[in-house]
Amino acid sequence: MAVVPITHSMPRDLNVAVEIPARVKDHLGLDDERSWVILNELNVFTWPGFDLRPIRRGDTRIDYGFLPPKLFDKLIEKFAELEESEQMQQTSRDE
Repeated sequence: MAVVPITHSMPRDLNVAVEIPARVKDHLGLDDERSWVILNELNVFTWPGFDLRPIRRGDTRIDYGFLPPKLFDKLIEKFAELEESEQMQQTSRDE
């Protein structure tokens, strides 16, 4: 499995990130602080990884839900652009 991180910290380089709209964060049940998807940091791990936690106490779900297609397409487009320009950093999280 490969994932990109989400952070509350404003990226130093906005060209490698996409902000998650407030409406999408609300839909996913995330907090209301600003968040960005960092698209040049690829984390690779075995699914499900040892560091995954259930969303809520007593719940076995570890996913938050689907992204709206427009946002998902934007993320994929930016990811491909960064991969093509060799700006991608890949880190194994299994160790």
